[in-house]
Amino acid sequence: MYQNLAVLAALLVLYANLAGALESKPINGPLLFLLAGLVAGPAGLGVLNLSLDRHDLRLLAELTLAIVLFSDAAQADLAQLRLHRSLPLRLLTIGLPLTLVAGWLAAWLMFPRMPWLEMALLSTILAPTDAALGKAVVSNPLVPANVRESLNVESGLNDGICVPVLLLLLALLMESRSTMPFALAGYFLLEELGIGVLTGAVLALVVGGLLRLSQRRCLQMDSWQQLVMPALALLSFASAQAMGGSGFIAAFCAGVLTGYLFNRETQPLLKTGESCGEALSLLTWVVFGAYVAPKASQILSPSVWFYALLSLSLVRMVPVWVSLAGSELAAESRLFIGWFGPRGLASIVFAVLVLDAPLQEGSTIIATTIACVVLSVILHGISAAPGARRLGRRARK
Repeated sequence: MYQNLAVLAALLVLYANLAGALESKPINGPLLFLLAGLVAGPAGLGVLNLSLDRHDLRLLAELTLAIVLFSDAAQADLAQLRLHRSLPLRLLTIGLPLTLVAGWLAAWLMFPRMPWLEMALLSTILAPTDAALGKAVVSNPLVPANVRESLNVESGLNDGICVPVLLLLLALLMESRSTMPFALAGYFLLEELGIGVLTGAVLALVVGGLLRLSQRRCLQMDSWQQLVMPALALLSFASAQAMGGSGFIAAFCAGVLTGYLFNRETQPLLKTGESCGEALSLLTWVVFGAYVAPKASQILSPSVWFYALLSLSLVRMVPVWVSLAGSELAAESRLFIGWFGPRGLASIVFAVLVLDAPLQEGSTIIATTIACVVLSVILHGISAAPGARRLGRRARK
């Protein structure tokens, strides 16, 4: 136990001191922790032996995604969204559905033996973009503000939008032997969505109101108040799950409502939740590298890597180009937004969540997810700074 703790703590200390230098490099935090998990885990040196089963992996993935969904939603700048609403709304309401369809078609071409529901599942796993991996672009002042905000809002919200799609596909897979799978899956989805939305909204209003009252009456202590946001994320998630709803939807809705209604009170407190989410995210990358990645027996298949390249390029770029057609953006800006859709934590967590599903091509789905994320971390890391500089020069002309 202490050896495992020492390895994980050493990785966190190392990254905490090198994060600024690594964020914009090809070998950044997520890839470093994934590789560290592979090297230190049972398939490598064997110095990291956490004795985790699938239930433990699932719990870690669920808690990580709940906090990340909450933090991303709470920090989404809805004022900027209203100001430049046409661009992120186009990306989320047109580009994302087209990306899901394009991903399914690419899977149909590359994996003809894969059942159609699993093709759709693979497309959904790889559709969300990663806000953390896109920081090198969205924080770069050379990139025009409308492009930065569009990418930021999209990456902050598209994982939450993909959650109900993932739940629906999993419900269909679980009920595939039923005589009325679509009816049962639809009822299941409505139940999960309804309970999740209601739970998240109620808890956000209650906790936000309590926070506002506490600040008005000077009842709070700064050291304890920093825990309110991550605790609300976990409270929303766990309450909805306990009542038979979707904890992810609850955490996402609680984050959106909290950020919108209580922005002044919560904005200084979101850093702690973001830090908790990042620490859990890096731990998830390590565990994924140590225990999930070695089981991807299809990782050397050429079709896996070709699909990963398609997912990062045409499967995303064409839908984004179509969704932004007729906007004020120039062609190069549309290509820039289409290319900078890095895949990361959401895809990893979604892959862990489907480990227990009765999948015929589960190994292929896991291998393709790993290939896509690794390629994304490297390719987007290499091209972030040069792409931002080029776009900035074009915008100034």
